[in-house]
Amino acid sequence: MSDTSKRIIYKKNDGGVAIIIPVENCSLTIDEIAAKDIPSGTPYTIINASTVPTDRTYRDAWTYEE
Repeated sequence: MSDTSKRIIYKKNDGGVAIIIPVENCSLTIDEIAAKDIPSGTPYTIINASTVPTDRTYRDAWTYEE
């Protein structure tokens, strides 16, 4: 079962940051969601949802360090 307190982040081809938010009651684990939804070979990190900024004003400027 997925953990809705977690987020999956990875760097998109255009340099931006993608954030995947698991839905409640999903039968997949967070790792299964990452395997299904992230392009093959793309590095990613699983983080606590509380570390994602809540202010989306400068969302296009967010970065992700691998």
